[in-house]
Amino acid sequence: MTLMTTDRPSVGELNGLVNGIAYHNERHSQAGGVDEVCWTTKGLEITRLRLLSDPGFPVWDVSYCHGILYGKHVNVELPFSQLPKYGMKSYLYKEAQKTGVFIKGLFNSISTLC
Repeated sequence: MTLMTTDRPSVGELNGLVNGIAYHNERHSQAGGVDEVCWTTKGLEITRLRLLSDPGFPVWDVSYCHGILYGKHVNVELPFSQLPKYGMKSYLYKEAQKTGVFIKGLFNSISTLC
């Protein structure tokens, strides 16, 4: 699945999906369902980390995190449900460092809506 994304600054969205309905329908139609894995699972590539917030609120709420493991779509369990708006990438890096696992795709997969 190719993720077509777009920025819509007029509504506060960065890296949003062009066709979110098709994206979610395709994920849910996967034969055998979608497994849930820990973000430290070896071989995991994170493909989408969706963060939501309100203007002026200091943190992002995690909406969902998706990935691919051995060619199969998976939901990704994270050790946090919120991220600070300022210093978010630094925070993510520190969380990943704690696990000792490089989390492929983490920084390139972030999508925000505020």
